[in-house]
Amino acid sequence: MLKNQPFRASAWLAAVAASVALAGCSKAVVLNPAGDVAAQQGNLVITATLLMLLIIVPVIIATLVFAWKYRQSNQSAPYEPDWHHSTVLELVIWTVPLMIIIALGAITWIGTHKLDPYRPLDRIDAQRPLAEGVKPLEVQVVAMDWKWLFVYPEQGIATVNELAAPVDRPILFKLTATSTMNAFYVPDLAGMIYAMPGMQTELNAIINRAGVYPGLASHYSGPGFSGMTFKFHGLPEADFQRWVEQARADGKALDQASYLQLAKPSERDPVQRFASVQADLYDRVLNRCVEDGHTCMHQTEMAKDARAVTPQAGSH
Repeated sequence: MLKNQPFRASAWLAAVAASVALAGCSKAVVLNPAGDVAAQQGNLVITATLLMLLIIVPVIIATLVFAWKYRQSNQSAPYEPDWHHSTVLELVIWTVPLMIIIALGAITWIGTHKLDPYRPLDRIDAQRPLAEGVKPLEVQVVAMDWKWLFVYPEQGIATVNELAAPVDRPILFKLTATSTMNAFYVPDLAGMIYAMPGMQTELNAIINRAGVYPGLASHYSGPGFSGMTFKFHGLPEADFQRWVEQARADGKALDQASYLQLAKPSERDPVQRFASVQADLYDRVLNRCVEDGHTCMHQTEMAKDARAVTPQAGSH
């Protein structure tokens, strides 16, 4: 048994060294993101963690102290078999956690409303408020099997598995899906947001540092889920305009026929760019009527509403 101890010690040291090395290879994105919304979410995580540690750390310390002080070999430790109550101890045990729970609830409530993904941004970052009248860049996002389609209605272009936006400009994402519920997530930008067929969700975000950041699908959606990734490019305004012009020059048209071809299930698709987009394509995807002969969902709902308010013949 003694001969195995040096080997076990070296194995533990190797495991610790490997863990440290692997940890150094990745960036703690949640705690050091490139976007203001993600930074606020990271601060909320840190604050909540510190508040919970106010309970966890003392409990761990008290457990270790009690285990040591009242160990079997310590004959000098006080022994009180009839002890049953302490008002001071009861107050500490109940009051401190209650106060922390109240603080966590208040912080969560405020943060939930402040970081509502549907809420338009009111600042660029912690030091710079957003000027009035600044129009966000609108990006229409479609989660497909198993790829991402990004439509830029203002620029009239679209891309597959590639996303770009100017630094320090608000971005308004409008999201839907073709067949399976999914979730859009760029850790450096903001929290994840679901994309669902026949429904539209929204996400307001901003990127504050130029760079290339990973994006992914964070909700399992089938066999191609693991390859459903993309690159998000945070670009200076001039570089973003050049990126748009390059898409217009190199891309092809995205119309009904090319969309239906694109919508077929496929895995690990390369980046594609489209120089033009059919004007009502995203609305047809959202209302599930891209194919000919399919009635759009909003038209069906309007017809139901009309029948509900129109009196039947012969009724009084």
